[in-house]
Amino acid sequence: MEFYPAIEKSGIQDIRTFQEHKLQELLTYLEAHSPFYQKLFKENNINLADIQTLEDLQKIPTTTKNDLQQYNHDFFCIPPDKIVDYSTTSGTLGDPVTFGLSDNDLERLAYNEAISFACAGIQKGDVVQMITTIDKRFMAGLAYFLGLRKMGASVVRMGPGIPELQWDSIFRYKPKYLITVPSFLLKMIDYAEKHGLDYKNSSVYGAVCIGESIKNQDFTDNILSQKIKEKWNIKLFSTYASTEMSTAFTECEFQIGGHHHPELIITEILDDNGNPVPEGENGELTITTLGVEAIPLLRFKTGDIVKAHDEPCQCGRNTMRLGPVVGRKQQMIKYKGTTLYPPAMNDILNDFSTILCYQIVIQSNEIGLDEIIIKLSTEQEHETFVNEVRDHFRAKLRVSPKIEVIDFDILSKTVFNPNSRKPITFIDLR
Repeated sequence: MEFYPAIEKSGIQDIRTFQEHKLQELLTYLEAHSPFYQKLFKENNINLADIQTLEDLQKIPTTTKNDLQQYNHDFFCIPPDKIVDYSTTSGTLGDPVTFGLSDNDLERLAYNEAISFACAGIQKGDVVQMITTIDKRFMAGLAYFLGLRKMGASVVRMGPGIPELQWDSIFRYKPKYLITVPSFLLKMIDYAEKHGLDYKNSSVYGAVCIGESIKNQDFTDNILSQKIKEKWNIKLFSTYASTEMSTAFTECEFQIGGHHHPELIITEILDDNGNPVPEGENGELTITTLGVEAIPLLRFKTGDIVKAHDEPCQCGRNTMRLGPVVGRKQQMIKYKGTTLYPPAMNDILNDFSTILCYQIVIQSNEIGLDEIIIKLSTEQEHETFVNEVRDHFRAKLRVSPKIEVIDFDILSKTVFNPNSRKPITFIDLR
């Protein structure tokens, strides 16, 4: 298998022509097999012969996560006996959304991760330690394993948490790369320092970071990334993916955004009215999956606000690159005239080494306005520390949220819920 696809280094027009051909194949498949899109085409009088170019996609209504949840079964294009794996993702209305994958979908998923890891520099024969769950109907953990296996890497399936066991595994199997939530690296460093482990001379060269941003919008290291590298000089690679996309955008060695794989997905960046944003502006990532059998998606609005970067990369790929996620559209907060997204608040809280854990809670007050409550645990003297955190918020974001100091044993049970795949640092009660 080719882990450096030629299409990604082809000319812009060649990539466009290639994608338009793939789009035709997808539309034909949806018209034949998808109850949801058959109904959508009929209700909107869409003649597929009119959809020839990428721009023509705008003639088709977008699909939302609410659609996926409300009509989940109608998105399936294959019978139940062709489903090899079931995964779920959180739904906007509370219940999870079910995704099925066929045998070919699992092959596609493995290919996606293989070329994504190759983009980050992982090679055949490298040992990679997975510090992420592979169970609980979690697609990403399965995808990582399948991709690493396909590219000929050796996998150490450690699962999340327990720094002691992670270090035991590192010193025992000498992995070159880790796959992890980046904030957990700080816990590993803290454990290593407290127990006299020579972590700086370990085998680890780099980490593929999932679930949390490690970059500012200009691709400089954010506070979380800086704190890790100050202690442990390893390479950190960003990656962005979702269950709905079954596709990843992963950084190459030049680390200026996650590369688009044109053979797997069509991307649009749309404004609030559903129109393409001007070049260089933020908008909602909207995707069309290519080559998916079970639940292909057409113009699916991810809810993630991002910026596209189209200038050629030094690695030779001419594909579009995604910058760090600005925030989730549904998590946008209007607070006393200021528009905020949780990642901006995460950066501020990560700036304090004495915060043991935290949770941002958004709720509506009695007059219907957004209210921000920062729950945190710290070993410092409370009143002085709270004022320091509040002043930092005022200086950086021009807002002053309510801050509650909570005992670590109590707050940590909410943040590190064993039933959750990653730390619950944001709760929206609106």
